[in-house]
Amino acid sequence: MNRNLVLVTALAAGIFTLPMAAQTAAAPAAAAQQTVDPQAIPAKIAIIAFEQVVFATNEGQKAIADLQKKYDPKKAQIEALSNQVDALRKQEQALPQTTSDSDRAKLLRDIDAKEKQLQLDGNSAQEAYQGDLQEAMAKIAQKVGASAVKYAQDHGFTMVVNSTGGQGQSPFLWWQPSTDISQAVVNAYNVSSGIAAPPPASPAPQRPAAGPAKK
Repeated sequence: MNRNLVLVTALAAGIFTLPMAAQTAAAPAAAAQQTVDPQAIPAKIAIIAFEQVVFATNEGQKAIADLQKKYDPKKAQIEALSNQVDALRKQEQALPQTTSDSDRAKLLRDIDAKEKQLQLDGNSAQEAYQGDLQEAMAKIAQKVGASAVKYAQDHGFTMVVNSTGGQGQSPFLWWQPSTDISQAVVNAYNVSSGIAAPPPASPAPQRPAAGPAKK
């Protein structure tokens, strides 16, 4: 049983999914609506370990330190309860053979109750900590993502690839919209397939207004 509150401090990829910068989400949609022909330009690709970068920033490190300070009292409570369980376990092991069944059973019930409380408190504190950590890092990630995009633009990169993209998360942090050929491929396929665009949906027929009631 894990009797101590685990406070995550390492820079580990995949702990949680960080949202990309707002520009990241908007780029594919904007590119899909482009009316100009895409351009083939010299590629200059940058790699970024985005999650680690977020944690490694001064703001990220301060957020972790603040959270640890916030949860120190809860951690102390859980450690104290864990020590109580250990003491009761030692007491149970040291019981003489002459101990009555009722006294032994009472001690075992006390141990079981405290262990369940320890498990409950530990899980609750860990979930609360992880929730606060995700919320704090997500806010920082928005700003770091915007900063990464600006850095890429200022230094002439055409694409930034996230080397620590988690499951379901795009590895592309940003790219030059003019290099997106999505809509051009759609147009080319429509021409080669020979299938005409479906007619626009007809508006729903209007129901006639009710006339005056017959007498």
